[in-house]
Amino acid sequence: MSNEEISNSSWIFLFLAWIVALTATLGSLFFSEIMEFVPCTLCWYQRIFMYPLVIIFLMGMFPYDKQVVRYALPLVSLGWLFSLYHNLIHYEIIPESASPCVQGIPCSTKYIQWLGFLTIPMMSFIAFSLIGILLYMIKRRKA
Repeated sequence: MSNEEISNSSWIFLFLAWIVALTATLGSLFFSEIMEFVPCTLCWYQRIFMYPLVIIFLMGMFPYDKQVVRYALPLVSLGWLFSLYHNLIHYEIIPESASPCVQGIPCSTKYIQWLGFLTIPMMSFIAFSLIGILLYMIKRRKA
């Protein structure tokens, strides 16, 4: 595979990561601003790690920056860990008393539960996982 083909496929993976991050960002804003679901503390942390990814990926696409994985990976990793922890609380694997949500909305609040398992924290977990996989694909193409 030539360098141009590697660069093109990496750009496509980066574009897909941007789409996932943008969808997650707009979805979280929809839930809080339109549906008026108040985010808990863990939701805020996940937003802190997701929102900058939209800008990082966009800037990494024009022109394509081979270092974008280096900039995005810490945010994706930390966001993934927070979303994993949030899901463990949601599914009562970790007790509510171990959550940082001591004031306001409890971290175990389930605003939605589509198909019996798809909650807001699960959507966040899926988004961070997809972005992580796409960044891995970019990194693998460069190697």
